[in-house]
Amino acid sequence: MILVAAGTGSRMGGGLPKQWRPLGGGTVLGHAADAFRRAGLGRLIAVIRPEDAARARALGLPWVAGGDTRAASVRAALEALSTDPPARVLIHDGARPLVDAALIGRVLAALDSHDGAAPGLPVTDALWRAEGTQISAIHPRDGLWRAQTPQGFAFASILAAHRAHSGGATDDVEVALAAGLRVTVVPGAAENIKLTHPPDFRQAETWLATLRPADPKKESNAAMDIRTGNGFDVHRFGPGDRLWLCGVEIAHERGLQGHSDADVGMHALTDAIYGALAEGDIGRHFPPSDPQWKGAASHIFLCHAADLARARGFTLTHADVTLICERPKIGPHAAAMQTALAGILGVEAGRVSVKATTSERLGFTGREEGIAALATATLVAP
Repeated sequence: MILVAAGTGSRMGGGLPKQWRPLGGGTVLGHAADAFRRAGLGRLIAVIRPEDAARARALGLPWVAGGDTRAASVRAALEALSTDPPARVLIHDGARPLVDAALIGRVLAALDSHDGAAPGLPVTDALWRAEGTQISAIHPRDGLWRAQTPQGFAFASILAAHRAHSGGATDDVEVALAAGLRVTVVPGAAENIKLTHPPDFRQAETWLATLRPADPKKESNAAMDIRTGNGFDVHRFGPGDRLWLCGVEIAHERGLQGHSDADVGMHALTDAIYGALAEGDIGRHFPPSDPQWKGAASHIFLCHAADLARARGFTLTHADVTLICERPKIGPHAAAMQTALAGILGVEAGRVSVKATTSERLGFTGREEGIAALATATLVAP
């Protein structure tokens, strides 16, 4: 795990570089390091300026000296790790203090089937091109994502990519793509901001106050807030030779039809979480009238709902999905679905249930015209 923290933070203004500035009772880099430790990643290395060595030691971080560019700094850390190389490596901006275990888990899970993985947020605002302050054109936003970190890779592949790269790069995905690596995007999180300008610190303080775990030593008379939400969804069969159910692609003689990828199980679970939060349904947050969501992967919706719950101080303690169909048979895929949903939600698999039933050949599911799904989600806040 590499924490890139060798910059001077010039856009933040003079004084102490932003990665060492105080934030929420700690430092910016300290919060980032703690997040990866909580996620179970104990082998951390920071890339810093040598004059900041004492600060790194105070955080318990081994370090290497950074280079003149971000790419040079990352390569220095990769070379240091190469004497005892890990199988995979995550590379994170030290100025992103609010990364959480769920996002880290999504990146790691994606590395099981890709050379690289990186979190991002789909661009939802209109984009303009301007000359100075004069707007000259509208730029299409379809397919555009806002890049975040940590960016994860097979260690040997990203080390070779950096060794072969000719110059600077905006991030490690750029280096990886130049080397021909396959990099997939996973859902990021709105609170995983990079502190760049002074107002960003105020936003980070606000989020920290919401997301910081309660101090168990403090007594409180407040009752726990326990919420239960239900979700229901239906998608009809149509042309196709495969379909998505609960994050797993299944070969089938017909596909499911819908504005997105029509993952009926994930849609029901997403609505269950929104319901527990009294936040409406998928259509409120991702309107089907907006063409950017046509064909979208449903994990984007589920991640948004889960991140919204965490931002409100809730923990998902249990999720239960029931798929109603005659075919395909769900039993052979149920364990994979459970694992996929748990990875997206950032919880242990034992907190997610996936099961199926038929309607005894009755109704539209019995006639194999489509698939229905029911879901229940339980959220708890102290």
